[in-house]
Amino acid sequence: MRKFVYMPDEQPLEAQLLSHAAEIRISQQLDEVEKIDIDVQTDLLKIVQGKAEAVSVTGQGLVIQEDIRVQEIKLQTDNISISPFSALLGQIKLDEPVNAVARIILTESDINHILQTDFIRDFTENLQLDIDGETLSLDLQETQVLLPEDSKIELKGRLLIKERENTQPLAYTVRISPRFDSKTLMVESFNCIEGEGISLEFITALLKKVKKLLKIRHLKWEDMTISIKDIKAEKNSLKLLVEAYVKQIPSSSDILYP
Repeated sequence: MRKFVYMPDEQPLEAQLLSHAAEIRISQQLDEVEKIDIDVQTDLLKIVQGKAEAVSVTGQGLVIQEDIRVQEIKLQTDNISISPFSALLGQIKLDEPVNAVARIILTESDINHILQTDFIRDFTENLQLDIDGETLSLDLQETQVLLPEDSKIELKGRLLIKERENTQPLAYTVRISPRFDSKTLMVESFNCIEGEGISLEFITALLKKVKKLLKIRHLKWEDMTISIKDIKAEKNSLKLLVEAYVKQIPSSSDILYP
């Protein structure tokens, strides 16, 4: 696992100017930002060559496209190769892929707001469930995440079970906790609040589906591959450690609508 590298306060003037220009540029692309600090470790010769030793980003209260809010993020890249002309304009465009590691904090409110985005709704529409050779469609109507205490995650929701001409509602609560290594989420309990005639076979198949979704650790957005390396649930917040392989830095619209 990569470690964050100490970034010295003393920077060459050109690096300070480039860092400041990048802060302004990214702030303009965000809908809201409480605080953002960008440090580009480079000098004039490296800028001309299109090189930078590293880039670190620290931000608080970042909002993208009014839908995605991040309470706090700390990101660090390794050596990067950038377009010299775009760098002088405060725009970081990659000439070669770059590796990055980031620590992200999402509040309970942040997570629930993200769950209402079109991207999440599109992802969770018409999920398929196979039971004894018969395929059922699941349409998630509502989902709420609760972080009541350390190491505990609760999901409350309502879905529609579509079987041929029949549609049946089901309300549920799921209690999840990270395993000891914090890399895997484990279902502790599953309770049906609403839904008559739900078979044991259906509940078993649904739990398998939930467990499969919880095992997803790699996400792809345009030219970026993200791997979740660590998950820590605390009261009212979720902390993630992720690694990213970035072929090109996406715009805010790319992140929301991959």
